[in-house]
Amino acid sequence: MPDKPAAELPIDARLIRTLLEEQAPHLAEEPLRHAADGWDCSVWRLGDTRAVRLPRRALAAPLVRHEQRALPLIGPAVAATGVEVPTPVFAGRPGGGYPWSWSIVPWFPGSRGIDVPRPARAAWAGALAGALRALHVVAPGDAPVNPVRGLPLQTRADSVGARLSAVAAAGAAPPGEVAAARAAWADALAATPWSGPPVWIHGDLHPGNLIADGGRLVAMIDFGDVTAGDPAYDLAVGWLAFDPAGRAIFTGALRDAYDAATWTRARGWAAAIGAILLDHSDDNPDYAAIGAEALTELASDA
Repeated sequence: MPDKPAAELPIDARLIRTLLEEQAPHLAEEPLRHAADGWDCSVWRLGDTRAVRLPRRALAAPLVRHEQRALPLIGPAVAATGVEVPTPVFAGRPGGGYPWSWSIVPWFPGSRGIDVPRPARAAWAGALAGALRALHVVAPGDAPVNPVRGLPLQTRADSVGARLSAVAAAGAAPPGEVAAARAAWADALAATPWSGPPVWIHGDLHPGNLIADGGRLVAMIDFGDVTAGDPAYDLAVGWLAFDPAGRAIFTGALRDAYDAATWTRARGWAAAIGAILLDHSDDNPDYAAIGAEALTELASDA
C-alpha cells in the first residue's frame, strides 16, 4: 500500500480518558496503553479484554461507523462458528474536542496471521472457510457501500493492469509470476460476473487482519471496508494466506458454496491485491511479502 498517512489530529491517553469519562464512565479507570496505529485507526488497549478504536483521519471516520452498523448484524453468526469478530461493545460519538465516532471493541489475544508461517496456517484454513460461509449471506439494501471492494472486476481493469505493469517494470516479482498474475486477472475479467444478490463481505481479508493462537483461528478483525457485493473478493484470501496444502483445505471446505466462475474471479482478485501490495508497500515489508507470496501461489497452481 502507499506510505501510511500521518494522523490528522493527535490521539493520546488524555483524549481517550476524556472520551471515556464523558461517555463510558464505567470504563474510565481501566488501564490504558497504546497498541498500534494502522492506516486508518489508532488502537489502544483498555484493561485486559477491550480496546478503543479511533479514526486517525477524516477519510477513515465512516469506516468506524460502518463497523458499528454492520458488525452487530453479522457478528453473531460468524462468532457461532468459533471465529470472533470485533463487534463494538460501545459505540462512541464525537466529544472532548474529537470530531469522529469511535468504538470500544473486544481485544483478542493471539498473533497476527501474518506472523504465522504460511505452512502453519493450514491448521486454521477450515475454520476461516466456515467463518466466511457464515459471513457471506445476503446483505440488506442499506449495507455500507465501498467504492472498490466487491464490485465487478471490470471496474478495476485499467487500475489493476497498470499495477501489474508497474510490478513488472520494477522487477518486484519474477517475470513468470507476473505472467501468471496477468493470466489470472485476464481469466477473471472473462469469467461470468456475480449474478446473485450482494452478500456481506469483509472487504480487506488478508493475514494481517486475522488473529491466531497456535493452530487456532481466533478472530477476523478490521471490518472498516465491510460492504455488500461479490464474495470472490474475500475468497482471494486462499492465495493471500495459504500455501497449496492450506488452500486445498480452504477451497475444499467451500466447494459446494461457490461456482467455478467465483473461484476464477477470486484468483483474479488475488492477483490484483498482490500487485497492489507489491507496487506500494515500500514502508511495510510485511505487506509487500503478502503481495509477493500471493503471486508465487498463483504461479504455483496455474
